[in-house]
Amino acid sequence: MFAAINYETGYVIHREEETFTADAFQRFLVDILRKYPDGQVVIVLDNARTHHADEIQPFLREHSRLSLVFLPKYSPELNPVEGLWKWLKHDVVNNVFFHKFYVIRSHVAAFMKRINKSPLEVIDRLLVQV
Repeated sequence: MFAAINYETGYVIHREEETFTADAFQRFLVDILRKYPDGQVVIVLDNARTHHADEIQPFLREHSRLSLVFLPKYSPELNPVEGLWKWLKHDVVNNVFFHKFYVIRSHVAAFMKRINKSPLEVIDRLLVQV
């Protein structure tokens, strides 16, 4: 899963993917550009290999309003999305056994829908500490 948090609004955009590849990451970037069709978009990222992949460089050149800023290596405490993953695990999968994978996906989707209805909670929980 990919996710990004809008620092101004608390809105979380996410995309489920089967694999964590450059192609999947590029599809997520397309989602972000569609959600925010105007102006400069700056995305702060960790240093996952997928985020630096050579395959996405032509896409980034083609979409110059999109800028990627990378956090220092080994600094997950600076990345609010890490807090989102912790929150998701606590609320959705902690101490729960799911018999089917699609059930996990439906619970994750419900979690994302719920937090996007409460963007101030997202800001308070994930962005205030940063």
